[in-house]
Amino acid sequence: MDVEERRIHLVKAETARAFIPKEFRLVEAFGYTLGGFFLASYDDSPAGVFDELVVIAGIVWNPPTSCAWAARVLVNSDEACDHGRKEVGLPSQVARFSKKITAVPKQKRDRAFGFLDTVGLGTTPSHPKDLVEVKVSEVDGAASADICKIQIRSDESETKLRNWMGPAIKMSLPSFSGNTKYYTNLLKYSCHLNCRVRPVRPAVISGTLDDEAENFSERDHTSQDLLENERQLSIAVMLSKPIIALQFKCLTMQVEAPAVLNPSI
Repeated sequence: MDVEERRIHLVKAETARAFIPKEFRLVEAFGYTLGGFFLASYDDSPAGVFDELVVIAGIVWNPPTSCAWAARVLVNSDEACDHGRKEVGLPSQVARFSKKITAVPKQKRDRAFGFLDTVGLGTTPSHPKDLVEVKVSEVDGAASADICKIQIRSDESETKLRNWMGPAIKMSLPSFSGNTKYYTNLLKYSCHLNCRVRPVRPAVISGTLDDEAENFSERDHTSQDLLENERQLSIAVMLSKPIIALQFKCLTMQVEAPAVLNPSI
């Protein structure tokens, strides 16, 4: 399994609260919590081969530590979607992942060196770049809705660094899930990871966001309206301010069987 990018964001607390059950208390400071997303490709799993985009709304208290809460899980596999909904209590949705890799032409860094370059004396470095563009669209029957476009750039210097995969680490990531129409109980589980990790240049995220989404009220709205608002708020999380971007390689993940939770938080 490879995680092409994992980003930690500052997410508005009011946006995160729209996803988090009332039983939990949000970890926040100055009106923000920590959320973000990760984009991954699975080459082996209980649900087969698939791509996944997980949007993390924020962090909730789980004394003496804390747990992540997923706002949306998008996968390009019906089997993976069913597994996430029924076995792990995740808010999984089927999506289409369209990936395109483009070689970006070399560009001069500074026009001031144009004359020297013309006569062959210029020393301005110009590295070739690759642009990996992943477009994610949520699928609902015959209809689809664009979620975001993720653009990951790499230049020659970063290509050289790819030979260095970063230190090997082990970690355990506790998470809460459930409280969905497919799994009404609240659950707690942990993901145990073994991987190599390194910092990377943050991807460029683009998406269409409805400015009224955060002021949406659940009263007097259809289920389709509620679904669209959740989708819009997920986009808001994706477009929030990034703090750090990481790439995981040689990743193996073991997910514990979720336990039904009776929160007292």
